[in-house]
Amino acid sequence: QVQLVESGGGLVQAGGSLRLSCAASGSISSIRRMGWYRQAPGNQRELVAQIGFGGSTDYADAVKGRFTISRDNAKNTVYLQMNSLKPEDTAVYYCNMNVRRVVSWSDYWGQGTQVTVSS
Repeated sequence: QVQLVESGGGLVQAGGSLRLSCAASGSISSIRRMGWYRQAPGNQRELVAQIGFGGSTDYADAVKGRFTISRDNAKNTVYLQMNSLKPEDTAVYYCNMNVRRVVSWSDYWGQGTQVTVSS
């Protein structure tokens, strides 16, 4: 079994910063892609940022220049540094990883962490 545990969410004023972390544990051979998604009330879950094993990154237009995704392969952990936060960034943030266990690859999700940005 594989578990993803997120931390770092909370309440922050507009213009502030937060850093999210997501650590994977369990029977893991390798992790290919790591990503962060978010879902605001009434909206669909959307991709915020993703990072490949080699470090290539991709960001949603809404967060480019403000958010930075990074990973620590030795710790099976992905981070999301969020700066210059806006009220529209308020959402539940979920991490997602493409994990290899023995011979097969599967996607796993964290439980979600609430980020609330006040104006």
